[in-house]
Parts: sequence; C-alpha cells; structure tokens
Amino acid sequence: MTDVAGQLCAFEYCNVKLKGKPTMKKTKQSLSCFDQTLPVGVINCRCAARQCEGWKSAGRVDWLDAGILAVVGWRGRIKNRRKRNKGKLLHRRAGRHELCRLTDNELPYYSSNGEYRHRIPRKLPVDYTRKGDGEKIKRGELHKAAPKAEPPLAGAFKMRDNPPNTLFRKLYERGDLPLQILHSSSKNALAWKVDTRKLDYHHYLPIFFDGIREKEEPFRFVAVKGIEDLLKAGQGKILPVIPQLIIPIKTALNTRDPGVVNITLQLMCKLVESEEMVGQSLVPYYRQLLPVLNIFKNNVPNIGDNIDYSQQKHECIGELVNKTLELFETHGGQDAFINIKYMVPTYESCLVR
Repeated sequence: MTDVAGQLCAFEYCNVKLKGKPTMKKTKQSLSCFDQTLPVGVINCRCAARQCEGWKSAGRVDWLDAGILAVVGWRGRIKNRRKRNKGKLLHRRAGRHELCRLTDNELPYYSSNGEYRHRIPRKLPVDYTRKGDGEKIKRGELHKAAPKAEPPLAGAFKMRDNPPNTLFRKLYERGDLPLQILHSSSKNALAWKVDTRKLDYHHYLPIFFDGIREKEEPFRFVAVKGIEDLLKAGQGKILPVIPQLIIPIKTALNTRDPGVVNITLQLMCKLVESEEMVGQSLVPYYRQLLPVLNIFKNNVPNIGDNIDYSQQKHECIGELVNKTLELFETHGGQDAFINIKYMVPTYESCLVR
C-alpha cells in the first residue's frame, strides 16, 4: 500500500523547490486555533486584536486559558454587530453551504410567446454593429459575440469554507497527542511515545480523521501519517469505531477542495482494506459519503492521445472516485452495488455476476 503522507511531502517539495510552482493556498485564520468565536473575514485580525486589548485593559473581557473570549455585559453590542453583519459568516463551519441568492433580474421569466427564458444583459451602443463592421467580421478582425441567456451557475464544484478549527489542531498544539515527528534524510515519520496497539481507538482515530482537512504543515502530515499508522496496527479495533469516523470524513468531502478530497479518498481506500467487515459496515452510511463522489465522478481531464506521466501522484479525482467505488463494491457484500447505484447512478459494476 502506498505511503500517502510520504508522497504528499515528496510531491510538494518537487513542485515548489524544483518546478517553482506556488504553494498550496492556505485558508484564512483567526487569532488562534482555539478561538472559534471571532468572525474571520468580517473583522480584520489586527483591528480585532487591538479592540480585544482595549477590552482587556478596561476589564470587560475575561481571558480563559484556552484563548477563548467571553464577553461580559456586552450582549447589546454583540447583537448590534450581528445585525450589521447579517448574511456573513460569523461562525465558520467546514463545508458550509452558501445559499444561491438571486436578484429579480437574474430570475427566469415567461416571454410573450410562452417560452421559459433567462434574462440577458442590456446591450450598450458599442455592442451594435456599425458601418463597415461586416467586412471586418468576415476578415476575422472583429468579433462581437451576442450575449447568451444562460442560467446562473449552481456552484457544485466551488470550494467551500474550510476554517482551521479542527480538534486535531487544537490537541496537537496543546501537546495532548503521544507522538512527535521523526525527521530523517529520506522521509519523515512519526515516533509514537506509546505502543499504537495499546491506544484507545475510540478516542484517537476520530481525532486524526478530523485533521485530514488540514492544509498546513505539520498538521496535515501528522494527521495523514497518524491515520496510516493506526490503520496498520489496529487489527480488531477499527470496526467498532466506524460510526465515529463518518462525520469527519463527510466534513472533509463537503469542503469540495480538490487537495482535501484527494487525500480523503486515498484514506477511505486504506480504511476499507484495513480490516475485514469494514466495507460492509460502511454500507449504511453511503448516503452521507457518496453524494460528493457522485459530483466528482466524471472529473477526468481529456488529454487525447497524450500520456499522463504523473499518475503516481493521484491528482485525478475522477479516477480516485472510481477506484474508491470499486473497493466499496468489492468489500461491501451483496448489498453494496445496489446502494452505490442509488447514490451514483452512472456507476457500473466491476464484478462479474
């Protein structure tokens, strides 16, 4: 089985140091990973810090040891701020769906001849053809495309919010995880301070799965490598923890971030192959896991007759989705295919029946 965490570090080093590609875009952060109350994006972080320092000097804020702000006696001000920032993300939630709010001009209408049409933008004087434009158009010197009446984009593939407020990050920064990163010349690894077979999987495995949507180092590497080590040494302990892993996996998939979805699909494949009966235990949770897979199933680039030399990087989400669905059907028992077909109608069986 491939080393997902090791490949992430190797490919990122190759892309950044050797090829000169930009680093992965990081998510906006608030003042601290412990602070999930400050609205990121609504208030500038520096302004919020100065304001909080003023509140602290005035004795109007109690500072807890975890860094969480508890405002005392300022409920009226908080309510006024919520009214001013109505419609904005005051409390960020990973994978939160933003409602598509259309104006009256964007709504479709019935025309005079009974057709259902979408409105087109109003033409300006420069949009009309003038004398002599016909010859220019024939010679290919002038292109005036007529505005098309198209419905607004639904945003199914749009990346959703992924705030850095995971429980894994909080526990790692606090030093509650019994591990440390072992730096070596070839690749990094995790040095566990206790035997992984003696760990409480009901406590630690959901925490590590909660960290797979992290995009910053070392949080991403520790979370992915920790899951691989726990799945490798957890014979007989993984199956009872499956219900607690559904929400972290669903949250990571709902971010619609290609990098996060890519890592999540690879870890789902390892989870299915880690222990017997895990694939069958995932069948009741297909309705939570497969909707996002149905969206990215056909996300395969058309390269014609060219050769893709980066297949080992697993950058094609469509191929990963097909591989994951095939593993689900192979290890899911006799009821797996019909449940997969219900959620992903375009999926075809990979087994000979």
